[in-house]
Amino acid sequence: MSQPSWVSKPFTEMSQAEWESLCDGCAKCCLHKLEDHDTGEVFYTNVACELLDDHNCQCRDYGNRLTLVTDCLKLTPENLSQQQWLPSTCAYRLLLNGEPLPYWHPLVSGDSQSVHNEGMSVRGRVLPEGSVHEDDLEDHIIHWVE
Repeated sequence: MSQPSWVSKPFTEMSQAEWESLCDGCAKCCLHKLEDHDTGEVFYTNVACELLDDHNCQCRDYGNRLTLVTDCLKLTPENLSQQQWLPSTCAYRLLLNGEPLPYWHPLVSGDSQSVHNEGMSVRGRVLPEGSVHEDDLEDHIIHWVE
């Protein structure tokens, strides 16, 4: 039996569709993060990007997100290793580190809702960006992002 593309192909040889399919749809990367400038430690908040549809955990304007949101980053095979802020459950990070995808990842489970059903997404757990003042982000640090 042949291995799936996420196991058999290096990132740089994946098609755009294969690369995009690695995203599990958790939307943890769409949360505002704070960095301790002394230690470099990253803290996630429960405040989501203004473009995040928190029910389906997808960007409302994915094609224009990089223009509309100045902090938005396009994750690529070339810049992946520099993104230390990615959550430990992120498929890109897992595969980069030679680890398998979790059982709840849609590519493994065959179910696009498994990430939500297992409580691994931000669905129902976040506040919209406009509801929290930037100076108050520290009050919204969370510990449920792994």
